[in-house]
Formats: sequence, structure tokens, C-alpha cells
Amino acid sequence: MAMRKKEQPGSSSDADSVIHRLTENRPLFESFLRRRVEDDFIVQDLLQQSLVKAIQQQHSLNNEESVVPWFYRILRNTVIDYYRSKASEKARRSDLVEQAKVLGDDHVPSLDEIRASVCRCLDDAILVLRPAYSDLIRRIDLAGEAVSVVAKDLQITPNNATVRLHRARQALRQSLERSCGVCSTHGCLNCTCKEA
Repeated sequence: MAMRKKEQPGSSSDADSVIHRLTENRPLFESFLRRRVEDDFIVQDLLQQSLVKAIQQQHSLNNEESVVPWFYRILRNTVIDYYRSKASEKARRSDLVEQAKVLGDDHVPSLDEIRASVCRCLDDAILVLRPAYSDLIRRIDLAGEAVSVVAKDLQITPNNATVRLHRARQALRQSLERSCGVCSTHGCLNCTCKEA
């Protein structure tokens, strides 16, 4: 009777055995995580992270019988890391809000304030566009008309109007780049190109 050769730790057979044990207990691991995390997407993400850690750290496993308890330790650590990360993210966000308040950056400008700072070259750039393009820009982007209303008035489909508007915006962007240069690449707010 031939004796079966004992597998060396870290061999592919050991790895297959660990993966098999983890796979067959997956529903238990998911249940464990669901009791600690509400979002199922996060549960799946944490489980995948834990499985990757387990495969990377399987050399620290002593015998097959301890696979499941060993993996529960990995799951616990992953959940702890998740909540620590979430807490530090919340603290960072809170700090940013506080800094914005102190610096006065938390103010959202009104539409009137934004319009006042838009590039003064915009009117000139619109004038050099094809009449159909300038009409779309004026009606939809500047006057705020709905695409569907403009399309009906022009007797075209809303999709066609959207495509034409896209082309009109591209033409406007090129026109502004020609007349304003670098100023236009930064959104044309607080324009200084006509102040000289």
C-alpha cells in the first residue's frame, strides 16, 4: 500500500483546499457581513477584499481545520478597516466644510453674479456663428427655453435639436478660443481679455 505524500504548506493543493473551504462557506460569511453592514454592494465588496487578503495570507494558516475561524478574523478586520475609513472620510469632509465656511468659500453664487462675470466676448463670439447655431445658443442656453419647445418651433425632433445644440456649443467654444485664447479654457469666468 503506497503512502500518500504529505503536501508542503503553501502548495497548490493547500491553496485549492483553502479556496474550496471559503467558497463553500460564502453564504455564512455574507450573513456575517450583512449583520454589520447594511448596503449589499458594500457587503460584496468587503467579502471580495477579504477573500483577496485570505489568498495573499494563506501561508499564515496552520491547518485546514482552522480556515473558517481564520477567515472570520480577516472579515472582522476588514469591517473594522471599513468603518475606520468611513469615519476618517467623514472627519475630512467636516474639516473641509468648516474651512470653506471660515474662508467664505461655502457661498454659492447666484445666477446674476455668475452672468456678470461671464466673458464679455461671448456676444461677439455668438455673432460670428451660423445663424441657426447662434439662435439655438441664445434660446436654449441663454434664455433657458426647453429643447423640446425649440425643436417643435423649428419643426425638428428633440434629438435633432440636441445634436444641433451640441454642434453649436462646439462652434462657440472654438470661436471663444480664437478670440480669447487661454481665458476661454478656464470657463470664461472673470474674463480679463477686453480690459486692456
